[in-house]
Amino acid sequence: MNDTSITFRGYAGTEVRHRQTREANVATVRVASTPRVRKDGEWVDGPTTWYAVTAWRTLADHLRDSVRKGDPLIVHGRLLRTETWAPEGGVPSTTLEVEAAVVGHDLNRGISHFIKAKRPEAAPQDAPEEPQGAPDDAMSAADPGESDAGGAGSTAESDGGASWAA
Repeated sequence: MNDTSITFRGYAGTEVRHRQTREANVATVRVASTPRVRKDGEWVDGPTTWYAVTAWRTLADHLRDSVRKGDPLIVHGRLLRTETWAPEGGVPSTTLEVEAAVVGHDLNRGISHFIKAKRPEAAPQDAPEEPQGAPDDAMSAADPGESDAGGAGSTAESDGGASWAA
């Protein structure tokens, strides 16, 4: 396969546009990348390159929920094609179309807080139903003098028994 991978950083130039298709969810956002160049001994803005970024499925949903116009981004994906146009009497412009594999905030420009997405829980297929009136806290009957494996102040989570110190 002769795909061209591309990684770039820039700023979200539009709000994320999210829609559902028959196959999957899709999100698009335009990202502008303007390099700083040295000209006559001074740093100035170079030419801006615009990218049309498309994300599919879960990445599309997370892009919709995480990115706002003006956010600094880092994008890695597959270069699909370039599109050049010129408005009447205007300067020609080129947009690069990218199918994103990874999108994130550029932490050189600010801070971000990651929240792990929750996956929908599948109903247990062969799990017997719990009888009505069963005690909710089986640990309440345990001898208070016994030590639990997780140490003082730990509780067992229902998703696999992981212990977390309080």
